[in-house]
Formats: sequence, C-alpha cells, structure tokens
Amino acid sequence: MSILDINTIKEYLPHRYPFLLVDRVLEYNAGKSIIALKNLTVNEPFFNGHFPLRPVMPGVLQLEALAQTAGILYFLITDTKPDPQNNWFYFAGINDARFKRVVVPGDQLKLHVEVGKHKRDIWVFNAKATVDDELASCAELMIVRGGLK
Repeated sequence: MSILDINTIKEYLPHRYPFLLVDRVLEYNAGKSIIALKNLTVNEPFFNGHFPLRPVMPGVLQLEALAQTAGILYFLITDTKPDPQNNWFYFAGINDARFKRVVVPGDQLKLHVEVGKHKRDIWVFNAKATVDDELASCAELMIVRGGLK
C-alpha cells in the first residue's frame, strides 16, 4: 500500500488538532502491521506545560499516538472508515507499558504497531515507539470497536 498522508489519515481517524498525533503512515504490511510517524516541534501544545524548562512528550501521549496508529491499522484491515453510528473504536486497555527514552522537540517518533490477536470487536496490538531506532516506549494496546447505542 502507498504511504498515507495527513489528509488520508484524517479519513481514518476522528481526532483533530491538537489531539491528532499521527502525521504520516510510512509502511503498511497488509493485515499485519503498520509504521507511522509523529514529527515533534516545540510548538506542540503539551510542551508548554510538560515541562517549560525541559520540554518532554508525556508518555501517555506516546501511548495515544500508538493507539491512533493501531486505529488506522484496524480500519485498513477491515477496509472500513470511522462511522460514529456503527464503526468506531475506543482505547480499552494498556498492558506492560514501558518508557525507555525521553522524547523532545525535534524528534521523529516512529510508531510501530502489529496485530496481536482479535476476537469479535476486541483487538490487541503490540506497539512500540522509537526515535532514531532507539526504543522510546512500548506496550500492548487493546481497542474495542463500537458505535452509538
């Protein structure tokens, strides 16, 4: 599959500024994995408060970026797009989260997500974020498909 740019990503994710945390999809291995990118600049809104004298990307936002990447993977695998009435996904769980490196302005956070398993509407993904091939964070993520009831 070709690279997905930000305009195509916005077709697959309901998130918008300042909470859209995926800038580009670099690779897609059909039905198996995805690699995406988040470019970090000093202008990211979270850097103003975390921390003003030493800006660091919060770990929880690294996990959110990975979960959004997992969401794109889910929609590509199922060949669907978000529809709040009957095809939406929610972050349902995190296991074994680890933070190994600080992420700072100027870094490119590479988001690697693989399908672990899925049963009905529950999907588990193995995810890791790297900067310059160095592990920044990793976790097992769970998302659940849902819609409005």
